[in-house]
Amino acid sequence: MNLWREAALVAGKDLRIEARSRVTLGQVIPFGMIVVLLFAFALDPDRGVLERVAPGLFWIAVLLALLLAVGRAFAIETHHGARDGLRIAGLDGSAIFLGKAAAIAAQLLVLEVVVGIGVIVLYGVEIHGLGVILLTAAAATIGLAATGTLYGVLAAGLRLRETLLPLLLLPVLAPVMLGATRAFEDGLAGVPGDAWPWVGMLSVFAVLYSAIGVLAFDALWEEAT
Repeated sequence: MNLWREAALVAGKDLRIEARSRVTLGQVIPFGMIVVLLFAFALDPDRGVLERVAPGLFWIAVLLALLLAVGRAFAIETHHGARDGLRIAGLDGSAIFLGKAAAIAAQLLVLEVVVGIGVIVLYGVEIHGLGVILLTAAAATIGLAATGTLYGVLAAGLRLRETLLPLLLLPVLAPVMLGATRAFEDGLAGVPGDAWPWVGMLSVFAVLYSAIGVLAFDALWEEAT
């Protein structure tokens, strides 16, 4: 069985579990929308302010939802010996990393669509550079999912992992938040040419942490178990 086949099996397993439990639909997406609504109420009635800060607020909502998704991704492996089952199955650590990252990325993409619609409706945002917005979202989502999966398995072997995960993960994701916010600002403002350097930075970050995850996840997974 090749690497991609194994990764697809892991991703499918995680997504089926989420579909049955409906945690993403019942908790993660509502959480993101609540964040958007709270900022709308806090900054209302000045809709000009809402439109200006919309890119940053959007990615803050995604980032906070990522913490929930990552915690959930590794919590499901503690039930009924699921983690031991993956080890016994002989799955490659790189495949487990890619599968879990893909499942987290899929959940984030669903969240981004829903929250994005909420931001457009509530904040009065007009989209001008749709292409750069989509590429930014893709690169940032891959970077967030890869980094979250890597640090998720690192925190899984520690006590108080629920509180340690944000402390480990948030500083590392600062470049993603900066790049995604600036690229969104330029895209929404109709100057996509200024956004491409930020998209490039996000792409490099995504490739870098994906490569680190593929190389290091197996050892971290063994330590966590």
